[in-house]
Amino acid sequence: MRIHAIIRLTILALAASLAAGCAVGPAYQVPGTPEPAAFKEAEGWVPAAPADALERGPWWQLFGDPVLDGLAASVDVSNQNVALAVANYAQARALVQQQRAALFPSVNLNLGADRSGVRGQGADSSYRLNLGGSWEPDVWGRLRAGVTSAQAGLDASAADLASARLSAQGELAANYFALRALDAQSALLGRTIAGYERELRITENRFNVGIVARTDVLQAQTQLASARNDALGLARQRAQFEHAIAILVGRAPAGFALAALPDWRASVPAVPVGVPSLLLQRRPDIAAAERDVAAANAEIGIARSAYFPNIGLSASLGTGGSRVGDLFSASNAAWSFGLSAAQAIFNAGATRASVAGAEARHQAAVARYRQTVLNAFGQVEDGLTAVRVLEQQQALRQVASEAADKVEQQIMNRYRAGQVSYSEVVQAQATALNARRSLVQAQADRQAAAVALIQALGGGWRAGQ
Repeated sequence: MRIHAIIRLTILALAASLAAGCAVGPAYQVPGTPEPAAFKEAEGWVPAAPADALERGPWWQLFGDPVLDGLAASVDVSNQNVALAVANYAQARALVQQQRAALFPSVNLNLGADRSGVRGQGADSSYRLNLGGSWEPDVWGRLRAGVTSAQAGLDASAADLASARLSAQGELAANYFALRALDAQSALLGRTIAGYERELRITENRFNVGIVARTDVLQAQTQLASARNDALGLARQRAQFEHAIAILVGRAPAGFALAALPDWRASVPAVPVGVPSLLLQRRPDIAAAERDVAAANAEIGIARSAYFPNIGLSASLGTGGSRVGDLFSASNAAWSFGLSAAQAIFNAGATRASVAGAEARHQAAVARYRQTVLNAFGQVEDGLTAVRVLEQQQALRQVASEAADKVEQQIMNRYRAGQVSYSEVVQAQATALNARRSLVQAQADRQAAAVALIQALGGGWRAGQ
């Protein structure tokens, strides 16, 4: 009866301690950030609907390119940076499970056997069987704060995984569009080279009959060689982008190739833009920074719990004997039950320094979170400006290209009529070629700006996914 009374008193004392106990960490609040009512550069932009295109499916499908769709789908499976982020997420999830396990008692079973003796006097055997358990009640909330911190780390790891995917997908799209722009420029340059070759033959024929001077032939040869040199430069750039795309989809460049599309036409989607407050939900890097603040807040509670004693419970039930059968005899059973408390009396201010360090880390995490939010707002404003200005520039380059084509044709007609020198023909042709290539580049720049804006808006990711 005395044993049962001790156990009951211990349980009652522990229950009272748990009832009186409380978490010593500060209550968590999301840090405040500057939040404008609207984006400055979003005037006249497409407003986001509750079920806008970025929420219905993968954002790269907005560009309507089947080849890009297939490549982007490979990023999740084969990109090694994404694979690294997936492994980090799995590690963070295991840490949460480990922290949660600390809230529960641990039980262990020990079985031993010894044989000893003195030479010439025989030997004795002994067997032991012991079942023991221990538990550290979370009176001050230290273990719960550890779980909270680990869970916040898991959420941050999930956001980091989304960031890695978004970064890889965005880089893939940008490289793909740059490659397709080079395809278009190469096709344009190929047609130009064919025209230059015809002009060279005509000029040589006219020189042979004494109509034009030798300098006209030399200028035509120079122009043709320069165009061929430019074509080789475009081929080199295309190969580099193709190699980069292969790496992004987890392939060796030697075994990867994309067929050229000489008739490729740029497609620039209208990207829906919501109110700035939605950006805090869409950007995975913002979510990761906010979860880091939550983890730092929980660590303050962990540090403060060192001011209070650690309470532990232990119990064991064991038996022993000289024979295996004695292990199952009730008369050989022994038990123990214990309650312990440990408190640091003096540690030269180590606990106070630990709390101060945790609070400083929390302040640093808050500053990083706010800076991340400000950077996100700035990137969206930059993206909106770039998309709007590049659209206007493309229209102007279209006008410039059409005008340069007309000038080239008129100068060529005047040269054939003997009214101008071949130098003017070369200049007009170079101007027209540059205008055409600038127009193609303007289309590619608009696509790259659209990709950057989608990334700045967080793609199709939302906090909580």
